Amino acid sequence: MEINCLFCRIVAGQIPATVVRETDTTLAFRDISPQAAVHVLVIPKEHYADVATLTQADPALAGDVLGTAAVVAETEGLLADGFRLIFNTGQFGGQEVFHAHAHVLGGEPLGPMRSR
Repeated sequence: MEINCLFCRIVAGQIPATVVRETDTTLAFRDISPQAAVHVLVIPKEHYADVATLTQADPALAGDVLGTAAVVAETEGLLADGFRLIFNTGQFGGQEVFHAHAHVLGGEPLGPMRSR
């Protein structure tokens, strides 16, 4: 656990979160500032700074994150109309919390991938 990491503190139970799914290796919880009707974050319980680092260090755990994201999309009713799965990585990628995480977004039309 990284002592100053927000998501590590959520995993440790030091900060409350609305959990939607938990496995031995992952945690999925609602974003406190949702950008869509459904906005769930899926994180590995173990700390990795970003998805690139996670994938290089532990490909199986990266697969667990994707698997949990797919189950979340299904349980949130997003499969029929579709959803977006986003990993922001690094400063230019818009990453704000430096603990690898996926955003599961859906429940409404999401518009273009990127706007200027």
